Amino acid sequence: MLNFCFLMPEARSAGKKVRFGVYEVDLVSGELRKNGTLIRLQEQPFQVLAMLLERPGELVSRDDLRSKLWSADTFVDFDHSLNTAVNKLREALGDAAANPRFVQTIARRGYRFIAPVQESGQAVAPTSTLTPVGDAPSQTDPSSKPEAPQPAQVLHPELEVPIPRRGLTRALFLLIQVMYLIFYLEGLFHWQSVYQIAASFLPAWAATAVIIAVVITAGVGIPLRCYLISAVAFDHRRFGENFRRIFPFLLAMDQLWAVAPFLLAGKIGFGPAFAATAALLYVPFSERTLVLLAYPAHAF
Repeated sequence: MLNFCFLMPEARSAGKKVRFGVYEVDLVSGELRKNGTLIRLQEQPFQVLAMLLERPGELVSRDDLRSKLWSADTFVDFDHSLNTAVNKLREALGDAAANPRFVQTIARRGYRFIAPVQESGQAVAPTSTLTPVGDAPSQTDPSSKPEAPQPAQVLHPELEVPIPRRGLTRALFLLIQVMYLIFYLEGLFHWQSVYQIAASFLPAWAATAVIIAVVITAGVGIPLRCYLISAVAFDHRRFGENFRRIFPFLLAMDQLWAVAPFLLAGKIGFGPAFAATAALLYVPFSERTLVLLAYPAHAF
């Protein structure tokens, strides 16, 4: 645990502790505790937390954080290092960029501490820097009540769209995996029917190749889909990184299964088969989008 008293002179002189939720931060000793239990946090993530707590509810720009964490003559990848520091802070707090409880990302601008904090025995409600000064209630009028801050709309750092609820994106992703599992099981249970349909308009060797492709991709796809379902169901925090690694293979396999509706063209017609194939060709890209929404690559 790194103890450092040089973070903030004003904090050292006040000797203050800040509380939010079940967490307590000692800005002098550089300690973070959860229900009294010390949580290990490196120096830079703690400095980020200290700056956010000094201005609860206000936007702390990335430039301000850079100037605090690194001197002007330091040669470092600031963006990557800052993202890493914020990621470690969120990990220590059990927070998530997609559904923040403490550290809110303002895309390309900075961060805001959004949870109510208690400082030196007095509650401090987060305030938004986006509120015009003229609209602030008079401090001399005891009857006036401050309005609840209106949180700024949080955009996804990569897709630049409003971040939906993680429960929704994860549920949609799970439904897609169940759909593919049904495809695989149907293909294996009715492989003879698949062969007969393929042999009706393809040479015997080509129909055999279709069956081999169905068996191999289904055999690989079933455990793969089970992994994807379990990872999302248990909300594995590094699932986004793992999915990005396997996505090229997943894309190739899904594109092969996307042509499956043409095996039913004789029964459903060419038009519906073509439409179903076009939709299935897009599904892997929708999977990638859902994963990006629920598991951002970086906590920007």
